[in-house]
Amino acid sequence: MFFRAPIPFVSSLSTQEERDWLIALSKALPEEAVLPLEKLSAAERAMADVAIVANPDPTMLITLPNLVWVQSVWAGVEKLVSAMKDQGSPLIARLIDPELSNTMAEAVLAWVLYLHRDMPVYWRQQQDINWQPQPYIPARERTIGLLGMGQLGKAAAARLQENGFSVIGWRKQPATEQLGIPCYSGTDGLKEVLGQADILVVLLPLTAETAGLLDLQTLQQLRPGTRIINFARGPIIDEDALLMLMITGHIAHAVLDVFSYEPLPRSHPFWHHPNITVLPHISAPTSRHSAAQIVANNITTYRHLRMLPETVDYSRGY
Repeated sequence: MFFRAPIPFVSSLSTQEERDWLIALSKALPEEAVLPLEKLSAAERAMADVAIVANPDPTMLITLPNLVWVQSVWAGVEKLVSAMKDQGSPLIARLIDPELSNTMAEAVLAWVLYLHRDMPVYWRQQQDINWQPQPYIPARERTIGLLGMGQLGKAAAARLQENGFSVIGWRKQPATEQLGIPCYSGTDGLKEVLGQADILVVLLPLTAETAGLLDLQTLQQLRPGTRIINFARGPIIDEDALLMLMITGHIAHAVLDVFSYEPLPRSHPFWHHPNITVLPHISAPTSRHSAAQIVANNITTYRHLRMLPETVDYSRGY
């Protein structure tokens, strides 16, 4: 009988989270044995050609010498890409889940509406016992700038359009239009989007090119009073520059779900700034059920047809 090595599951999750993932993956892959890496013998590690990972310590993958590819159960794989390009460069498949795109689109709409309908202003007025209606602005008169027009950006753009907002996009690769909305690229295109946006939504992957993209000089290209939502990665925005422009009032409000260091340190000034909304990285949590099914389909296709899912381009970082 043919012996198939267990599939190692490599993660930095808590014990309970890892157990929940193992249950979901084992149910979706009944013909496979999916086990924590530490449960595998040296011989089993040597036989493993695929691993399933959840934000792992990349050095743990070095113990799998014949690894061909890695399937992440999360969409973000920048840390893994950065580390593994010097460690044999196994192919990396990030999670591409329509459910994740739908969840992110929901979050973008929710927090755009939060800013659009002046919820932070009304919250401050309540603290001051101040009954003061704010002027209403129709959604069609709000321009939402989306930085990042990949799967998540496209889903968010469609949801915003359905709700009447004017949407423009920016991406690294040239594209004059996507989903019927103006789409810009390059340095000049970024300046154009920043200059038009009433609310700027960041959905870019973190790469060498996007790290620090929104620094002081770039953020100053925003019109006074612009609001920002960052649902991408913390290092894309220079936190000191953002705080400086928040203090001066150039940026009216920021909804931040991601940070350079997470959890956000208790001493960080973002916690207490009246015009910053801090979220604990919850904009688009992975659906364990749908993710396990997608991972199972990818691995089954690989086992039977030797076909890999779409993998990360190391040169681009995503």
